[in-house]
Amino acid sequence: MRDQASNIGVVQAVAPAVLSATNTADPIDLLGFNAATVVINTGAIVSSGNFTATLQESEDGSTGWTDVAAAHLVGTLPATLEANSVYKQGYIGYRRYIRTVLTKNSGTSIAAGVTIVKGHPANAPVS
Repeated sequence: MRDQASNIGVVQAVAPAVLSATNTADPIDLLGFNAATVVINTGAIVSSGNFTATLQESEDGSTGWTDVAAAHLVGTLPATLEANSVYKQGYIGYRRYIRTVLTKNSGTSIAAGVTIVKGHPANAPVS
């Protein structure tokens, strides 16, 4: 087996919680990495909670946030997050910062968390 842990950075974007409103994660800095993967974990949905996940990018982490173009994504996220599921989507864009937005469309709530896995480091091993 080969070691993978020394070649990735892992950042919690959204702590696992019951979300009852739209959640916009803090910016994740990709400096020193050349790839990223978004991992979304969901749990229970209450009262038909309907949430959509979107990945956004920015050059400076504070302004100019835009949805990532499909050409800079690997894989797709579902139109609606389902209960008790895991989703992943790769980012191959060139902006320094990314963030997730979990948009509440209707219903009451969803239990969810988001992790960003940063890969292809400029310097390894990653601590």
